[in-house]
Amino acid sequence: MTALTLSTAGAATLRADALVVGVAKGAKGPVVAPGAEAVDKAFDGKLATVLETLGASGAEGEVTKLPAPAGLKVPVVIAVGLGSVPEKDAAFDAEALRRAAGSAARALAGSKKAGFALPVASVEDAGAVAEGALLGAYAFTAYQGGENKLAAKDKKNGNGPKSPLAEVALLGAKPRDKAFKAAAERAVAVVEEINRARDLINTPPNDLYPESFAAVATAAGKEHGIKVQVLDEKALVKGGFGGLMGVGQGSTHGPRLVKLAYTHPKAEKTLALVGKGITYDSGGISLKPAGHNETMKCDMSGAAAVFATVVAAARLGLQVNVTGWLALAENMPSGNATRPGDVLRMYSGKTVEVLNTDAEGRLVLADALTRACEEKPDAIVDVATLTGAMVLALGHRTFGIMANDDAFRTSIHEIAEEVGEASWPMPLPADLRKGMDSPTADIANMGERMGGGLVAGLFLQEFVGEGIAWAHLDIAGPAFHEGAPYGYTPKGGTGSAVRTLVKLAERTAAGDLG
Repeated sequence: MTALTLSTAGAATLRADALVVGVAKGAKGPVVAPGAEAVDKAFDGKLATVLETLGASGAEGEVTKLPAPAGLKVPVVIAVGLGSVPEKDAAFDAEALRRAAGSAARALAGSKKAGFALPVASVEDAGAVAEGALLGAYAFTAYQGGENKLAAKDKKNGNGPKSPLAEVALLGAKPRDKAFKAAAERAVAVVEEINRARDLINTPPNDLYPESFAAVATAAGKEHGIKVQVLDEKALVKGGFGGLMGVGQGSTHGPRLVKLAYTHPKAEKTLALVGKGITYDSGGISLKPAGHNETMKCDMSGAAAVFATVVAAARLGLQVNVTGWLALAENMPSGNATRPGDVLRMYSGKTVEVLNTDAEGRLVLADALTRACEEKPDAIVDVATLTGAMVLALGHRTFGIMANDDAFRTSIHEIAEEVGEASWPMPLPADLRKGMDSPTADIANMGERMGGGLVAGLFLQEFVGEGIAWAHLDIAGPAFHEGAPYGYTPKGGTGSAVRTLVKLAERTAAGDLG
């Protein structure tokens, strides 16, 4: 991953391939942001004028490259838009800094080192710039180039994919200050795990399937002191995990339930996280139509987020117990696959009539939720690319939050907004439950079409133990980005919800959630 350093050099003396400065959108044109004073001086105080002449406005995401003038040790200056100038005495929003740093880092692909002289008025600002730059520098190149002679030739000729920016030198922070050092170390740990999640999401399904995902988790557990338990098909059948087996039995790659347990000797709270891990979703017998299955390798994004969060918690040494449950299966059609009309007996003992095999995520999550609740955690959060209905409701950049406790739902929403992940609290209307009544089983896996994302949440709620605060994050929209990259968001897997879950774990460790 891209290296991060807290530089002691000034903007005028730093030796690097480029220097990144901020520019904001003012009432009368672009305004040079704090941190760029030395650069503005090198332009004889006319940096804003030069930028305006080139068409720059300071709008968010805008990137303008300039040849550096005499007086700077870098050959290129990159001015990145921060959006509107803050109100008097107000600082730039952390998310604006994060996105600007990400845009600049993407523009610097192929460079060895760049200095980031964005506004850093606090430790939080430094952390935001570090996160944004490291997230923006991400690239998934595992299947590009290699021993392919044509690809190697393209790379030599400058036509192949560029390597990510190799080093981010953060200016304006205080390298010898413990708080700034801690913020930088936290950014590195969290982003490395987000990028690990992105790698897993982007890995093609012929290489990432339940068994191989479980192997990755096992290896990470050994590296970071996390206890890992893997239940294979035999153990799942013996244990009565009818949901996981029902979804996974149609594939040659059998399902797995992976438990990752990070514990701290002084922890007073336990947080359980459950992730949907459908490594490929064909829809099963209820086969998806063409145009809807090409990106279904991303249907394990919830499990990737949970995995990344547990490892990040271990790396940060958080004083809280965090247990992750990865419900892994591949949903395929075959002579062994579950059929619409079949009835599954779940781990909880409840029976479920399967009306649509493409509503499979809730089935694997139900088993994992029941199992997680047996350990009596203080709170439980499940994360899943669960419903297209949530995408219709909230779009591609916002995830929905449902919960059995209003205060818990509000806390998670506030945390998500704080860390820069767009989210929205959603209800669990009791009247929608009746639509899942089954004449054959205790409940059906489908209900009313309208409000389908809420129906899925109501189904999951049926498998949550009494007295346990529970929340459901439907990340179907933001988990996988199919458009052009923006800010620190790449094309492909995004690592959605990891920052929210890590902050939730930190809050729980600090006792801020009651």
